[in-house]
Amino acid sequence: MLVSNVIKSLLGAGIKEFVVCAGARNLPLIESLMLQEDIGVWNHFEERSAGFFALGRTRASAEPCCVVTTSGTAVAEVLPAVIEAHYQGRPLVVLSADRPMSYRKTGAPQAIEQAGIFSDYVEICLDVEAGEIQLDQWSGRKPMHLNICLEEHEEISKDVYDILPFKQSRESINVTDLVYFIRDSWDGLIVAVGGLEPDDREEVYHFLKDLKAPVIADATSGLREGLGNLLVASPEKVLNSGMVGKVLRIGEVPVGRFWRDLENLMDVEVLSLSRTGFSGLSRDSKLIHGSITRILKGTGEVGSIGDVAGALSENTRDWAITDELLEKYPDSESGMIRRLSLYAACSSTMYLGNSLPIREWNQFAQRDTAMEFIYANRGANGIDGQISTWLGWTAGLEDSWCVLGDLTTLYDMSALYLLNSVNTKGRVLVVINNGGGKIFSRLERVKGLDIKVQNLIENNHDCDFSHLAALWGMKYAKFQSADEIDIEESDTAILIEIVPNAAQTESFCSNFKERL
Repeated sequence: MLVSNVIKSLLGAGIKEFVVCAGARNLPLIESLMLQEDIGVWNHFEERSAGFFALGRTRASAEPCCVVTTSGTAVAEVLPAVIEAHYQGRPLVVLSADRPMSYRKTGAPQAIEQAGIFSDYVEICLDVEAGEIQLDQWSGRKPMHLNICLEEHEEISKDVYDILPFKQSRESINVTDLVYFIRDSWDGLIVAVGGLEPDDREEVYHFLKDLKAPVIADATSGLREGLGNLLVASPEKVLNSGMVGKVLRIGEVPVGRFWRDLENLMDVEVLSLSRTGFSGLSRDSKLIHGSITRILKGTGEVGSIGDVAGALSENTRDWAITDELLEKYPDSESGMIRRLSLYAACSSTMYLGNSLPIREWNQFAQRDTAMEFIYANRGANGIDGQISTWLGWTAGLEDSWCVLGDLTTLYDMSALYLLNSVNTKGRVLVVINNGGGKIFSRLERVKGLDIKVQNLIENNHDCDFSHLAALWGMKYAKFQSADEIDIEESDTAILIEIVPNAAQTESFCSNFKERL
């Protein structure tokens, strides 16, 4: 009856999507799942990718998705996705099969210490060998781990269980700090908007338009292209000018360097409105934890503040310089990002990889056509599981784009196994191949190191991604200049390899840094 109790409890908690990584130990769980009606079951052979795919599904549905693993190191492979879900505040569920408790600490095959393996990154961990499964303790706002100890020949019932609605706990919110923060903004206020949930974007947009303060907006906010002259062109320059007294952060922790600079700008007061409850800073700052929409509605009407800090005074000049350099160096990495963004403007969704792609998209992508559904894994800022998360988030959608770096793509190649399970019409995976992790070569400390050390840090390579496309049956194209870029619609997924001109990239970066 243990397996039946587990499945009944999961469906009763509103969990109706499962990503299965099959093995001998979790076979009873899989058998029972496949008897159930009205649930979604996905399949992958590799647990790390499956975990990130499930994370993408939670992002798409705003409901839990459960990864089902066999015993042993298979469970450990899900840890990176659990960590990311923890920092994103997503209800990712791990259901792991285990050997009976008597095998623990014996060194028997497939018997590791599975209970507690996810440590503080799960809200609850239930280690069960018999009896009922109670999920009442789970808030539905963080990951959960169910570790089920099964006998070799565990029996299952043929019962079909009801799926109940998923419910998250509702947090209490006090908006007093925000009211005073806005009221006392005479010393210069800037708003930094990170990634937002789709349901929060309209409320944030109207709040910003009413406030009329300068805004630094990540692409993942879905608002970057719609803010007009409120969008700050040079965040780092403005923040370090000494004119800014306050930064109001809304949503996820922002991507830009300016946010890290805040660690040392102790005179700048920071207030974060965070769905996940993380300040994103090691220094003292204020935080309001809860639904962004509820926080802003609770604040009531806000008056117009305007550009007290003078953050927008050089905006026209800075945007003009940026556009001039992009035109002068079209085959630089930044120039090719600009060209790609013009093609991608008609896509339904865009996924941006961590490291350089999301930073360059924020700064250099087109600003005229709104792109509302842009997503990235910014919880732990890692490069693992990016393709998997993209496929999970956009599984049923057409015209879905993803822009990643080369190392990020190499890190998650097995994810493309899932292409057979998702909609591939208009699906485009762009790989920016600059031969390694070039973001590290831009660090001043790295520039002064021996060339052998630089090569080691950058993980240099000479990979050709046409072979990856062929392995998974994708169409393939390679572009080495902006003028070559021409992407046609296809019913088959396309892998586009972009190879920027290294000399133009270096010239662009040095000129951009010098002039702005």
